[in-house]
Amino acid sequence: MPETKLEKSLFASFSSEKEDSSLLFEAELTPHRSLSPKGLAIILSFLGVVSLSVTTLFWMLGAWPIAGFNGAEMLLAAALLRAHMRGRREREVLLLSPSALRILRFAPSGARSETHLPAAWLTLTLQERPGRVPALYLRTHGRQEEVAHLLGEEAKRSLAEALSEALHRLRHPVFDNPQLQHPEHP
Repeated sequence: MPETKLEKSLFASFSSEKEDSSLLFEAELTPHRSLSPKGLAIILSFLGVVSLSVTTLFWMLGAWPIAGFNGAEMLLAAALLRAHMRGRREREVLLLSPSALRILRFAPSGARSETHLPAAWLTLTLQERPGRVPALYLRTHGRQEEVAHLLGEEAKRSLAEALSEALHRLRHPVFDNPQLQHPEHP
């Protein structure tokens, strides 16, 4: 299967990061979309059949102007469902190395943006917002970046915990040198 331009650029950016240093943490964040393309086709077909039967009924009763409104309503529903499905292509990739955290963002249109935050003073804040999903902020040297805006509450809390743990391991390395361990006495 041939690679797309997006996959090649993503692979190039991942491989250049791995050449510089080892990754300590990597996460690819995608929005949850439970509706598959096949499910979308089924829903649109069902709505079309129902709409056509209602329109036919009103046409037979002499209320033919309903057909135009019903057709416009179907076009609007189809456009909104397709726009929702297009959002599946949005994603965010977090790459933590000893020197920096890279945030790669991919828009549904295919546009890509990249942000680098130095890892040395990086802090993670999960800001509670009443009645809404909490916001996850990364702060360093006066810069603030919100990440994981497309995740739900449970997934965002899990990501915050995992990233916090990775940052802790970065700042508090464990050196396992057998020469420094106490020898066992026979």
